[in-house]
Amino acid sequence: MIEPKKRGADMALVPAAVKRPRSELVAAAQNQQIATMGPPRSSSLQAPIMLLSGHEGEVYCCKFHPNGAMLASAGYDRLILLWSVYGDCENFATLKGHSGAVMELHYNTDGSLLYSASTDKTVCVWDSETGERVKRLKGHTSFVNSCFPARRGPQLACTGSDDGTVKLWDIRKKASVHTFQNTYQVLSVTFNDTSDQIISGGIDNDIKVWDLRQNKLIYSMQGHGDSVTGLSLSSEGSYLLSNSMDNSVRVWDIRPFAPKERCVKIFQGNVHNFEKNLLRCSWSSDGSKIAAGSADRFVYVWDTTSRRILYKLPGHAGSVNEVAFHPEEPIGNYLASFYALLFYIYSVCYVKYFILYFFSFTVLSGSSDKRLYMGEIQ
Repeated sequence: MIEPKKRGADMALVPAAVKRPRSELVAAAQNQQIATMGPPRSSSLQAPIMLLSGHEGEVYCCKFHPNGAMLASAGYDRLILLWSVYGDCENFATLKGHSGAVMELHYNTDGSLLYSASTDKTVCVWDSETGERVKRLKGHTSFVNSCFPARRGPQLACTGSDDGTVKLWDIRKKASVHTFQNTYQVLSVTFNDTSDQIISGGIDNDIKVWDLRQNKLIYSMQGHGDSVTGLSLSSEGSYLLSNSMDNSVRVWDIRPFAPKERCVKIFQGNVHNFEKNLLRCSWSSDGSKIAAGSADRFVYVWDTTSRRILYKLPGHAGSVNEVAFHPEEPIGNYLASFYALLFYIYSVCYVKYFILYFFSFTVLSGSSDKRLYMGEIQ
């Protein structure tokens, strides 16, 4: 069920901090005026940092719509809130239907459907245009921690649960298509790029790859020393990102015929704690950056190539459970690309400098402090 939201004080743009640096663009919620100061803006957001408040409990998950114009968030309050990315970032709708906390959200490739996994043992499929629930997937006997829709082909989805199973679903059918029995609880799942394999991680520390043609486990990837809480496939489908309670984030080569040692990079900095939240991880659209949730209340962003921490972003007052990159921002860079092409006539050095100066990202984070932040990074 979709519930339209009237814009109120709790949904208005909230100042990110009381004391602001002079170089910051300030969105004034009271008089709706924008004051421009400092260097040129690098995104189409109303302000460099936007605070989205409205959840009544911890925020466990948040995702941008593939078109970049809206986003969804959910968590302990059992509600899925839909927000506008631009303007005042108002919460324009609420999806109700789960009777337990929502643990993970994912849009399908074209953004027409939104999938949500919940502790009520079900996965719901929502029409992202109307907000209507079009399917409820039942079959798990315990909390569903993760869900993921296939990138292409039939309308398939995979789920992972505390009941120790990984399930494959065709949303045109009532029951699951196949069930893979894992020994321990499954905390995160994803498909490979061609959707003929399901990749899962859980409390046994291993990342397992299940083949849908042979209906069996084909290989496991060892390396993490504690539970794997988040998995994310790179945009081209060659590499897998994992977040673990051993306080490391790893990149794995999942291409066919890859070397036996598939772990190619290890990133450190983010932490897990006694709360044991399922901290997720994500890639930027071009694969140059990765980000992960952390229990120390910071958003961590790394450079994929050098493994260096580029940003350790403060602001949240609770565990950061998920971080997501905008699929298209910055929109203003189309203009930058045009001018970069002109500069190419004169000097390659100018092109490099120009692109580096304008190339930036918009990052979204959801936290146990019930808030979401969305902001620009270079």
